[in-house]
Amino acid sequence: MRSNRATVRAGVSMAATLPMIAGALALGIPAAHAADTPGRDALAGTKPAWATAKADKGATSDSSKVSARVYLAGRNASGLAAYAKAVSDPSSALYGKYLSAAQVQQRFGATTAQVTAVKSWLKSAGLKVTGTTQHYVTVSGDVAAVEKAFSTSLHNYSKGSKTYRAPSKTASAPDSLNGAVLTVTGLDNAPHQASHDDTLPGPTAVFKNSGPFSSYYGSNTATTLPSAYGKKIPYAVEGYTGKQLRAAYGAGKYTGKGVRVAITDAYASPTIAFDAATYAKNHGDAKWTTSQLKQVLPSDYTDTAADKCDASGWYGEETLDVEAVHAVAPDANVTYVGAASCNDDDLLDSLNKIVDNHLADIVSNSWGDIEANQTPDLAAAYDQVFQLGAVEGIGFYFSSGDNGDEVANTKTKQVDTPANSAWVTAVGGTSLAVGKGDKYLWETGWGTEKASLSADGKSWTAFPGAFTSGAGGGTSKTVAEPFYQKGVVPDALAKANSATGNRVVPDISAIADPNTGFKVGQTQTQSDGSESYSEYRIGGTSLASPVIAAVQALAQEARGGKAIGFANPSIYAKYGTKVYHDVTDKPTGTDLAVARVDFANGFDATEGLLTSVRSLGKDSSLSAVKGYDDVTGVGTPANGYVESFISPKGHH
Repeated sequence: MRSNRATVRAGVSMAATLPMIAGALALGIPAAHAADTPGRDALAGTKPAWATAKADKGATSDSSKVSARVYLAGRNASGLAAYAKAVSDPSSALYGKYLSAAQVQQRFGATTAQVTAVKSWLKSAGLKVTGTTQHYVTVSGDVAAVEKAFSTSLHNYSKGSKTYRAPSKTASAPDSLNGAVLTVTGLDNAPHQASHDDTLPGPTAVFKNSGPFSSYYGSNTATTLPSAYGKKIPYAVEGYTGKQLRAAYGAGKYTGKGVRVAITDAYASPTIAFDAATYAKNHGDAKWTTSQLKQVLPSDYTDTAADKCDASGWYGEETLDVEAVHAVAPDANVTYVGAASCNDDDLLDSLNKIVDNHLADIVSNSWGDIEANQTPDLAAAYDQVFQLGAVEGIGFYFSSGDNGDEVANTKTKQVDTPANSAWVTAVGGTSLAVGKGDKYLWETGWGTEKASLSADGKSWTAFPGAFTSGAGGGTSKTVAEPFYQKGVVPDALAKANSATGNRVVPDISAIADPNTGFKVGQTQTQSDGSESYSEYRIGGTSLASPVIAAVQALAQEARGGKAIGFANPSIYAKYGTKVYHDVTDKPTGTDLAVARVDFANGFDATEGLLTSVRSLGKDSSLSAVKGYDDVTGVGTPANGYVESFISPKGHH
């Protein structure tokens, strides 16, 4: 399953004005001067929405220590956004005219003079500069120095049952810096992190699926179990393999040769090379060559404890991502870039590392958070790295989430982030039926309702049961409608939250439902305490993202290795053509379900079995309908999709 940032972060109303920065450009918000502090430029989004007068517990002690990151806007933030758009749009004369990492830094990076000016301002306020990268300056100091530097005061605020520090008014920077500062993060000390989803097994405890299974969709009917929707249903597949997924999504003869895919997650599985090699051998995937799998890792890790980021829980995520990419694009090179922790700052560092060193053209990211937790300061920092990537010809793919409309999870209808960024490809999820002979049968939107077998075995209790999980999607409340969605996304979705229109998620989709899931193999601690390799079926948009990244690698190979870059303009330009499976919730005309049998303890039959019916295509309030929808986007890749990138539509 996809990793979720569990902790809540402050949502900030879009009425807040953003400075003219890369991240805000897409929102069309003009540069702001802090009205109450002349001579200053406001750094919007730095005062969290939860820092209300009602929650105010008084001033933070002047001697408290603060560590912050001051992100640099670079020499031409508006030019960066404009170039990122043009270079990604097949109808633009600049399409595909990518710059090298060095050219990007030269044209859009911060100048030495800007960095010097920012550092001297921070030092003059009494802050200590602890580090400098091409993207930000890190500082530390006491509260008094921070208040002086950013012309705000820090107070303590209650947030839920805890108390956190935050600015009592929006922070600002001197306007003499001429907009050199993009934003500042760290003034509030609420957690800003991704935590792994506890439904994803880690190596600390074995997880296996019980049978009976189907080997392909519908191969094994549950004749002894009650009917569902008027007929006998099949057992869930044991777990699709690369051969079945390649057939479903039109891989043809392509293998991703010569293309490099990067994967980001937190931490790094110590057994990934062994696990990936064993899995490939077991399932007839091409053998990994010596240098095909690379890891780029930080010198040390932080917040690894189970009550913080739970490092071992991320190992399963990395394993799924690596094995799924190789299964679909067996000759693609894979570079795993592990973050030092699940904190946003560290995940941003991993993304920056990929862009600064152009480590790959395609980047799969199976992590995220709810939009209400995304603060504009962080959104700006993320958007800047996505735009820099787009200019180099790098595309970022993010899983859209595993909680449907998020109502069951958070009581509020919302999308996930960073999938909501206008500068990434958000990947939604489906339930996939691959039949005999690897034949693609159909897909529904991924949304599961579960009912358990009654005690007497004659019926399903409270059928079809409660919603358990489903593909994330819906309409953003904070991100404006991007140009490529106009004319494709129906107004009912685009204008759900504002008359001017917002970003709708996802853009494209692939297999995600664990009940029609993918098999992975991982070294785990077995029930007797020994460590050994075992396999299990898994899903989530965590699976959809690396599958789409792998399909994009096939498409890049098809076009002679030329990078696709930020793919959304191309993806939407092909909308409504035969290169997509247009996914709907009832592809056969009736409701669909599978029977699933699980070990009660998660690994063997000693404590009994649990039998349930899992309905397909029931994604909370979201529906997969004909045309674009907020479960599957434009659909899933069909035969011809990979080849459609050879001569992109509208390419001059």
